[in-house]
Amino acid sequence: MNLLVVSTWLPYPPDNGSRLRAYQLLRHLARRHTLTLLAFGEPGAPADLDTLRSLCAHLEVVPPTRLSGGRLRTRGLLSPVPRYFLQTESRQMRSLVAAHVDRHDAAIALQVHAARYLSGCPGVPRVFEEVEVGTYRDAPPAGTSPLGRARRRLTWWKYRRFVRGLVDEFDKSTVVSEVERGHLLAIGCDPDRVAVVPNGADAAEVLPPRTPVAGRLIYPGPVTYPANLDAVRYFVREVFPLVRRARPDATFVVTGSTGGVDLGDLAARDGVSFTGRLPQVESMLSESAACVVPLRVGGGTRLKVLQAMALGTPVVSTRKGIEGLEVEPGREVLVTDDSPAFAAGVLRVLNEPALANALSTAGHRLVRDRYGWEAIGDALDRVIHRAVADHASRRATPGA
Repeated sequence: MNLLVVSTWLPYPPDNGSRLRAYQLLRHLARRHTLTLLAFGEPGAPADLDTLRSLCAHLEVVPPTRLSGGRLRTRGLLSPVPRYFLQTESRQMRSLVAAHVDRHDAAIALQVHAARYLSGCPGVPRVFEEVEVGTYRDAPPAGTSPLGRARRRLTWWKYRRFVRGLVDEFDKSTVVSEVERGHLLAIGCDPDRVAVVPNGADAAEVLPPRTPVAGRLIYPGPVTYPANLDAVRYFVREVFPLVRRARPDATFVVTGSTGGVDLGDLAARDGVSFTGRLPQVESMLSESAACVVPLRVGGGTRLKVLQAMALGTPVVSTRKGIEGLEVEPGREVLVTDDSPAFAAGVLRVLNEPALANALSTAGHRLVRDRYGWEAIGDALDRVIHRAVADHASRRATPGA
């Protein structure tokens, strides 16, 4: 098939979770289909664009529209469309989609920011890939004032109404977990239109020998994402001091963009370091004694957990951190939501080689057998074919 892909991100380099998923799925689809990619992003390095051009018959990169930062006018406040989408509307992307969409057998939107540009294109089968509402649903109020709580409720009302409208319009939509599917059903989405296509990771057939740096803990995630920043603050302030009392040699490394985020006292703590964005995080992750995932808010499933397990790095996580993954606590990961217990779990991994090896082996096996990108790509391909079939059926049935 000729597929039009509209992406919220330029999928290469795959240096965060969303780009990684987009890139891996594009790689898989390119083996079976002819792709046109319209993506938001900066031009980037020529080598990065060459990598994408090797997968796509046609590629166009659209500069993102920046948030204006101005006050929201009455018309915007009363609009059912969330403020972010009003202020980042791209006429260039809308024109490109209109010019390309009817030339293709099907169209795919990668995340909600891209999906709105395929809205109003009923002539082609459409798939809304990676719908997520959990982050908005679980977001804390912007302050404790009545105005802050009212604003939070209005934002959530607008967002769920906006997403439900898109899901109802697309032939099929995908989510990364049954938890996210449940969120969509709870806001009134049609269950027949929503399919689970989980995240994945590349795992070698046989786990290579590991020589981790003693005491090194890692959290691979940009703190520009609020859920990651909350996780890092929680770990540095409430968990890491307990670890350092017992293991003064312990260090905590946070990878990913800091993007102008005010880290306050976090970066000044002994043993804590922020690397910024790395060209690739795999070597740092594989050489760490443990990957800690102290997430307390956020949606989706955790690519950072899958990446760590694929490389054989033991994982200690909150329940929120493994939400949506079919893991067995105590076998593939250690799981706790209590600060002292979290610290105790980290210390067990650092001090008990047999436990660390068992977690490493079981986690790697799970990713290899259940979460490989090949299987994930096959699942998305099946969703696309079902969308095409459903689209044809609806058009053939008057009033459908």
